[in-house]
Amino acid sequence: MKIKITGVGSYIPEKKVSNTDFGNHVFLNEDGTPFARPNDIIIEKFKGITGIEHRRYAEENQTSSDLAFLASQKAIENAAIDPETIDYIIFAHNFGEVKFGTTQADTVPSLATRVKNKLQIKNPKCVAYDILFGCPGWIEGVLQANAYIKSGMAKRCLVIGSETLSRVVDDHDRDSMIYSDGAGATIIEASDDDTGLLSYESGTYAMDEANYLFFGQSYNKDLEEDTRYIKMHGRKIYEFALTTVPAAMKSCLDKSGIAIDDVAKILIHQANEKMDEAIIQRFYKLYDRPVPQDIMPMSIHELGNSSVATVPTLFDLLIRGEIKDQQINKGDILLFASVGAGMNVNAFIYRY
Repeated sequence: MKIKITGVGSYIPEKKVSNTDFGNHVFLNEDGTPFARPNDIIIEKFKGITGIEHRRYAEENQTSSDLAFLASQKAIENAAIDPETIDYIIFAHNFGEVKFGTTQADTVPSLATRVKNKLQIKNPKCVAYDILFGCPGWIEGVLQANAYIKSGMAKRCLVIGSETLSRVVDDHDRDSMIYSDGAGATIIEASDDDTGLLSYESGTYAMDEANYLFFGQSYNKDLEEDTRYIKMHGRKIYEFALTTVPAAMKSCLDKSGIAIDDVAKILIHQANEKMDEAIIQRFYKLYDRPVPQDIMPMSIHELGNSSVATVPTLFDLLIRGEIKDQQINKGDILLFASVGAGMNVNAFIYRY
């Protein structure tokens, strides 16, 4: 028995923020000193590295669980199921419910419980909980759903990835331009045919790597506050990802018994265009193969990095034919992969 995704949905906020909207920001170095270059140069270099031109922010009256609810409604409708038959709601996020105008996280009750409430699911045996696993959280949620279903503990799970990163960024940190808001949701069920999840890989690197992503103070040293914002050691993450992610992808693919040439698409966490391209190049180099054209659909150019939401949203857009010059067909082999805070790395092979 395998598990498969029977329904998928995403919510992309309508508010579009362009790179030019950062033209008047006061970007500072970590020590609080101003950059020597003007903002237009900083922004152009940023675009060249990340590929990001636009990102989406939630409306002021929306929270992460609101976005997740809207994505979940679409996934439930797509799967044509009764929400009362869902056994587990697994909600992947990193920063909880953050209301507009504040950086304080609210995690009680859990965001999964809030989605269950918004969906008006009355069944008490529908267990709702959150997981914190960095950007790979949605993939890890799928792997947990796999374990529940194969063990007999569940027949149907709702796995969500949702985040409002725009509310936990330091406006004086140029990395703030990377982050965005959004949500993706999937219904996971048992599969009796040859489709579904074929193999997986997951791991946590928690020595020096544990602190590559963290909460830290603003780069503006004149602020008299103890507010914390999302921070990262970008170069260290880049080097880590280029080593560990291709290896995890290879291990996952080898476990499946699928040949590298049979992989139709690679859906990788939308973190940084140049980093993702380098990961794919190194992955194919492990097999002494050239990188196939159009193997890696991308959404980062228009949607930015919404952490746990990027992979399920990318999958939804791909299924609905909303990514230019990209499509998937019945029977295609897909490789999902992600990397993020932990540092966590995971992947799974999926026959569509």
